[in-house]
Amino acid sequence: MSQPLLEASQLTRHYKVRRGGRLFGHAATLRAVDGVSFTLRPGRTLGLVGESGCGKTTTARLVLGLLPLTSGEMRLDGETLPKAGSTRWRELRRTVQMVYQDPLAALDRRIAVGPQVMEPLAIHAIGTSTAERRDRAMAILESVGLQAHHFVRYPHELSGGQRQRIVLARALILEPRLLVCDEPISALDVSIQAQVINLLLDLQAKMGLAYLFISHDLRMVRQVSHEVAVMYLGRIVERGDPDRLFSAPTHPYTQALVSAIPVAARKRRQRLILKGDPPNPVNVPAGCAFHERCPIAVARCRAETPLLRPLADGREVACHLAAAA
Repeated sequence: MSQPLLEASQLTRHYKVRRGGRLFGHAATLRAVDGVSFTLRPGRTLGLVGESGCGKTTTARLVLGLLPLTSGEMRLDGETLPKAGSTRWRELRRTVQMVYQDPLAALDRRIAVGPQVMEPLAIHAIGTSTAERRDRAMAILESVGLQAHHFVRYPHELSGGQRQRIVLARALILEPRLLVCDEPISALDVSIQAQVINLLLDLQAKMGLAYLFISHDLRMVRQVSHEVAVMYLGRIVERGDPDRLFSAPTHPYTQALVSAIPVAARKRRQRLILKGDPPNPVNVPAGCAFHERCPIAVARCRAETPLLRPLADGREVACHLAAAA
């Protein structure tokens, strides 16, 4: 097995907030990400799923170095990531790039596609001339399925799928080893989604890229991922092989998510409807954060926070009622 590319250990991001107004309010802590750990190897994909507000995008921003850690550690190729903004951080930053959810918002509508793809090369002082950078940009556009005439087009002149390919080309031009894909296909038509997913899989096979793939589309996550982690209120509650996790989910929260997949509905699988909304991350309940919505919660769930522990089939789950290995 290859050596880990990225090792994330107990990633934590808390925010200090005030509740109750400026005058009579009191300080509180919003736990956006609360002790998330995972490992990513070259050529592998970790799918990250969960409801909106569970901490997926914050985790992505921590991996990219766009947010400072409250606590925890990340190691890239065995090297602890230094403070954001430092010289060494900028060098390592090239290794990890982002593919955004809304390609039109990620591009400058006033600038042609070519210069935007070339821009990262100029920022990192790669290439000795504009002509060399242009040649590299043309080559990377071809690798994502675009043609030479797209170089001079503007973002608003392109389709959604073409714009997403431009965003992908701009990320790939620095020759990264890890792509963080935050809902990369949610803004696209279904037929175009399949094209972009196939392109990502082809690029991974050719270049040995690792992906952190964030999505609400569990069917797509199952298709692209080698491992899936389910997040709830800033914590991972279940993690493992996608086929096992989706065919026989263990955590009640995972069961509810899987039961909502349209394919499962067509197979007459019982739909599990969660009651209420996720708790406020500023006021997370004691014990298991899911217990207020859990249909099988017992007294222990309300008093003791469950930790991730292994199951006999290799998965990990944070649930007091799951059978341990």
